Amino acid sequence: MTHITHSARSSFTLGAHFRRAVGWLDRIPYSALAVPLRVAVATVFWHSAMAKLANLETAFELFREEYRLPLLPPEVAVYLAVSVELTAPVLLLLGLATRLAALVLLCMTAVIQLFVYPQAWPTHIQWGAMLLVLLARGAGTLSADWLIRRHAMCTGEQ
Repeated sequence: MTHITHSARSSFTLGAHFRRAVGWLDRIPYSALAVPLRVAVATVFWHSAMAKLANLETAFELFREEYRLPLLPPEVAVYLAVSVELTAPVLLLLGLATRLAALVLLCMTAVIQLFVYPQAWPTHIQWGAMLLVLLARGAGTLSADWLIRRHAMCTGEQ
């Protein structure tokens, strides 16, 4: 066997292994990807709510002195942020109203990016990417959304 033949055979084998690996990866169900996305994003926002609730006075001061959101008084902004950060993560974990929760958190991420911490764009782009996947594709089959949709289809409701 010549060096050229051996090299061609090796690259053919490598290509076959690569195609097999891609085929295997293509068979991973979307839900197996969506669940960790839901958990990851929910955790970030839940921890943010817990930090605010642990010391509300500090949260009010941050919104007053550092964040300074346009159009919203700090007192309203704190309660709105905590409400969203408590509700949306629970919805994501349950896979209930996932697209709505993802949209709300995506809007919140945009506000944080534009008005609060523009220098933190690498973090925000990660949150945004995960939220965009959930917004576009939903929660997947391991979710309350899927169960509700399945029940509606079985009973003829749509």
